Amino acid sequence: MTSHDFCFIGLGTMGRPMATRLLNAGYSLICYDPNAESCATMQAAGATIASSAQEAAAAAPVALLSLPTPDVVRAVICGDAGLLGAEGAAIIVDLSTTGPQVAKEIAAVAAEQGRTLVDCPISGGAEGARNGTLALMLAGPEAAVTPLVPALEHLGNVFRVGDSAGQGQTMKVLNNLMSTAALAITSETMVLGAKSGLDPDSMIAVFNAGSGRNTATTDKFPKHVLTRAFDFGMSIALSAKDARLCLEEADRMGVPMPVGTAVRQMLMLTRDHLGPDADMTEILRVVEQWAKVEVHRKPASQEAAQ
Repeated sequence: MTSHDFCFIGLGTMGRPMATRLLNAGYSLICYDPNAESCATMQAAGATIASSAQEAAAAAPVALLSLPTPDVVRAVICGDAGLLGAEGAAIIVDLSTTGPQVAKEIAAVAAEQGRTLVDCPISGGAEGARNGTLALMLAGPEAAVTPLVPALEHLGNVFRVGDSAGQGQTMKVLNNLMSTAALAITSETMVLGAKSGLDPDSMIAVFNAGSGRNTATTDKFPKHVLTRAFDFGMSIALSAKDARLCLEEADRMGVPMPVGTAVRQMLMLTRDHLGPDADMTEILRVVEQWAKVEVHRKPASQEAAQ
């Protein structure tokens, strides 16, 4: 018998703040993550902690998943100790990025057991998860998704993009490839400008007032790159995975994406050069090393003198 509004599986960089927002909105949660520290934090916030994903799913009619890779999502849902082995969780909402084909595959397996997979990837980064400003790309049958919208709106803006699993994933990988393309080209232009003697803050101001404005110039560079913190919160490995999923779908659909291919190559170069756990904003560091120049803000004393 279910006893909570939702089970939430995956309490990482994105999952924990989303689960916290649902708790703060008054929903009861039972959570699971293999990371004991994350579970302890959620327990202190008022969530019940399960000893397994299957135990969590048995205690709620709806399961929410925020997991890092398609293989992990497939194992958590369809594996030997997966959600489909529990009596609860008639609706499984996948907030992860798995790609369209994996979403369709899992939806078919779930349907065989009378479950519904709702495809609902998210965009907006860790800051968006904390602030409830994510974009949620919701795809699934109307009867399943309509009751979910009030809860999901506590996480951000909900966009109904389709009726079947896979459509939300397609929207997500398209969005992520565009966002990463903006980051890559902004990194290249900022390094070129810095080597030409231009001030980084002035460049960003001009870009944001002109036609070069994009998510890297408005958010990632001011908050995470020019500070040299490189702490946007998404690893280069996950970013490269999302680009791969998008390009695989393009191949299946017969759509050429030469620019997207170049962006993926830049992601893989950064991953191989700096390691898979490097923040995606560290693309800049690779371009800097090639160009033998670093993008630095002027010291405050120098700005005051001007």
